[in-house]
Amino acid sequence: MRAGSIVTDTAAEAVYGIDRLVRNVRTGRFERSLAALMAVGAIVTAVEIYFEHDKASFGNKWMWVPVVLGPVGAVSGIAGAFSHRAAKTLLPIASATIVANGLQGVWLHGRGIKQKPGGWRNFRYNMEMGPPLMAPLLVTLVGGMGLLASILRREK
Repeated sequence: MRAGSIVTDTAAEAVYGIDRLVRNVRTGRFERSLAALMAVGAIVTAVEIYFEHDKASFGNKWMWVPVVLGPVGAVSGIAGAFSHRAAKTLLPIASATIVANGLQGVWLHGRGIKQKPGGWRNFRYNMEMGPPLMAPLLVTLVGGMGLLASILRREK
């Protein structure tokens, strides 16, 4: 065998893998992959939230909820990637809870901005110095990935 044929064979396999991935996405067969991505996103987001809420000394007990839901999302995402049954039961429940918590976070962060000196009248300053209003929507996106994964078809 020539060295060039090995590279060509490897490149052909890579193209085939990409083609299969694109075909699965086009046909709605992306359940396992999206569930696994949700698991990774849940861990990354939970770690980031932990550090941000730690800077605020966890001044409100609700600050712990997204930190706790991160591992729950990761476990349900991993379970959904390996088990079709978990993808249709555990994953949507955990994901819906994460989405609800993200929406609650937007409300709580908005309330935090309102409580800062000047409140909403001092919008620009309080958006920069207060709780980040849009940050909880990242949690909502992670939960949305899990909800989407739970309604898609499983890859073959």
